[in-house]
Amino acid sequence: MVLSHKLDSWYTDFGRTLPWRGIDDPYRIWLSEIILQQTRIEQGRDYYARFVESFPTVSDLASATEEQVLRLWQGLGYYSRARNLHAAARYIVEHHQGVFPSVYEDILKLKGVGRYTAAAIASFAFRLPYPVIDGNVYRFISRLYGITTPIATDAAYKEFESLLLKQIDRKRPDRFNAALMDFGSLQCKPQPDCGVCPFADECVALKSGRVDLLPVKAPKAKPKDRWFYYFDLRWQENGTFYTLMEQRDGKDIWRGLYQFPLLETAEELNGKQLQAEAENFVQNNFQFSISNFQLSPPFLHQLTHRTIHALFLRAELPSRPTSMPENFTVIPVSGIKNIPVSRLIDRYLHSL
Repeated sequence: MVLSHKLDSWYTDFGRTLPWRGIDDPYRIWLSEIILQQTRIEQGRDYYARFVESFPTVSDLASATEEQVLRLWQGLGYYSRARNLHAAARYIVEHHQGVFPSVYEDILKLKGVGRYTAAAIASFAFRLPYPVIDGNVYRFISRLYGITTPIATDAAYKEFESLLLKQIDRKRPDRFNAALMDFGSLQCKPQPDCGVCPFADECVALKSGRVDLLPVKAPKAKPKDRWFYYFDLRWQENGTFYTLMEQRDGKDIWRGLYQFPLLETAEELNGKQLQAEAENFVQNNFQFSISNFQLSPPFLHQLTHRTIHALFLRAELPSRPTSMPENFTVIPVSGIKNIPVSRLIDRYLHSL
């Protein structure tokens, strides 16, 4: 079965026009691929435009602070992508004199770049014959050939890569890959219209009635529940409201982003427990006695491996705290928009 001819014909009629398509700038292609990991194209377009405007070259990105990069990334989630993007830009400047590497193995060494992203950059920017394999490609190819190997495994990647290496158009690997990705995304969708598929006569899954069963996915682990209680403590000085925030560190979620003082518990607190814990938290950290908190509605924030149950406790202090842990920072409330915060914090602020 030869994929390239039918794919190319389909792509001519239905392929997407995207701002990072039809260019050979590896920096912008890389930028688009990192942004589009775990992100819909519709949402990614705006972020891509903002990054290109703010950081036109890899050297510009490398010169930025991590906080500037995280602020521009805010709302996209999976913030390790932004940190890796920044680290890789600095690596390119330090080790490649600011010139994006053009060898697949060197591209693969960049932080945050896996086999899919390296193949995309290599094929789109440098016309190297490396097939792209993402979720959409897995779905299309597994159905077309009736492959039952569970995807998202190393064994599956090698199997699919071996097959596609025999099919890829070595003269135009960029066009082949673009067509492959678009076909999986637009035509061979989770619920496809097989009646208009150009591969209907050859599709093993369609012939055997297994379209809904492929690709085979390994069972996902159940997300871990976590309970976050944030303290939005405010006071006024000369007509300006201030609040306290801290920057997350360590290896946990949202590293480098700012948040309100946080009390995390192993399980949900009932009303009485929350009142006692909240009073103790404020007293121990800020030497203030507060018993009346305004509670926000509960916020549910779903991450890949965690379910965050959040509640915000808001209170107005009589004055600036004279005692606080050194990791807390005093910030004007109006200035929160200028620092990177999680989507959860942003949702809360927009709800006020």
